[in-house]
Amino acid sequence: MMPSHLRVYYGPAEEEETAQPVNVTSVVSVPLREVLPLLVDAVRSERTWLSDFQDEEITISADLYEVLSAYQHYRRPSA
Repeated sequence: MMPSHLRVYYGPAEEEETAQPVNVTSVVSVPLREVLPLLVDAVRSERTWLSDFQDEEITISADLYEVLSAYQHYRRPSA
């Protein structure tokens, strides 16, 4: 059996003088229409990496939050 040769990749090597600190809390703004189909596919495909992000907080507009809250309330199954 061959031993595993996995390594952690830290990105391209940079010199100490020019290295910029890594911003762990980077934020990227993208339209929902770009993200939603990917998330839907990942949920349907039961991708395990989704669990890595299940406690992540996201920022949405107040309008979208209100619509989602109303949708959540009214989508309850009928008795």
